[in-house]
Amino acid sequence: MNKFGGDWTEAKIEILVEYAKAYLTIMDKFADRFGWKLLYFDGFAGSGFIKKGNDENQKIIIGATKRILDIDEPRPFDRYYFVEKEIEKADELIEKVVQNYNHKTINVVNTDCNEKIQSMSEFLKTQKGKKYRVLAYIDPCGMQVNWKSLIALQELKVDAWILVPTGMGVNRLLKKDGRISDAWIMRLETFLGMPKKEILDYFYSQTIVPTLFGDEVVTNKEEKAIERSAELYQKRLKELFTFVTNPYILKNKSNSIMFHFYMVSNNKTARKIANDIIEKYNTSN
Repeated sequence: MNKFGGDWTEAKIEILVEYAKAYLTIMDKFADRFGWKLLYFDGFAGSGFIKKGNDENQKIIIGATKRILDIDEPRPFDRYYFVEKEIEKADELIEKVVQNYNHKTINVVNTDCNEKIQSMSEFLKTQKGKKYRVLAYIDPCGMQVNWKSLIALQELKVDAWILVPTGMGVNRLLKKDGRISDAWIMRLETFLGMPKKEILDYFYSQTIVPTLFGDEVVTNKEEKAIERSAELYQKRLKELFTFVTNPYILKNKSNSIMFHFYMVSNNKTARKIANDIIEKYNTSN
């Protein structure tokens, strides 16, 4: 069972489910007419349930997999594809959730999300794949999603919700003095799809400080690095997708920003619907 916390865990799932229902309502009008098949793709499916809180005050949250599988009106998806890298969670997902939906076409694969995004991209470009329309949920707990994976979804018929670990991931790697290890720089490069110099120039500034022994160059981390990382990621997404939403901002109990949640699409109506949902939840956050 997954372990996570915060009211935003539930809000994030509610946003996804609300959008999925709106998506299926619209697609129901066109799928049969144009012969489209609707695919739901979850890149970090988990075990199907999430533990919230400590042992003394614990709450079990129904995960996105079951919530999406439960949608039958106005119609279900034609196929569900769940990716979970940890074998124990994948087995639990099958045992406790998937096997109760034998009437639906479901695949559970135990592998890396980046690999499956790439293979899905290749499939969607085939003659058979062009009949599919995809709603994707890419919900990592950290910086597991490579930028190259998102490039693979460019120009495809995919609406994707992407959780970006701005506070939980990017900001933690950005040391205040700019002395970031090579391993962390490589991780940032892979995640942001940017070279080291561009990353450092964006997040840091340098000032010259006179000292007794001459001028010294001091590196300073820019203020509001989390917000800057969200702005940067959104800008980068707009280079790949025609339409990108405003983010749903996920904060912890101390009001610190942990994640930003975006929806990307090449459909204008999709962004409008998603932004309306996001605004509602940001207002109540």
